[in-house]
Amino acid sequence: MANLRKLFARRQKRVRYTIRQTSTGRPRLSVFRSGKHIYAQIIDDATASTLASASSADAAKNGLAKTWNVDAASTVGKLIAERALEKGVKQVVFDRGGYIYHGRVKALADAAREGGLEF
Repeated sequence: MANLRKLFARRQKRVRYTIRQTSTGRPRLSVFRSGKHIYAQIIDDATASTLASASSADAAKNGLAKTWNVDAASTVGKLIAERALEKGVKQVVFDRGGYIYHGRVKALADAAREGGLEF
């Protein structure tokens, strides 16, 4: 189990390094997932502030039945795109953290793109 955490931390560092090198001042769309929920934040690293956030817990208040599947991740992607556009943010850098770009993470990213975010 400890070895898996080390591999996750390594992937996370590698992703964050790549984002720092290529971000050119754009805010980053950071994804965090747990067993029950998925969360997304748009973070401005220059001012260290969160511009917008969304989670499957927010979507569950609006009638979402399951909060841990691909459909919930798509809903969160649409929510984060909507909230970002309200704040005037159109271009972001996608930060998948140490997660593999597959399943819920991919569904969130695709829904955010469909919602109007560019990355």
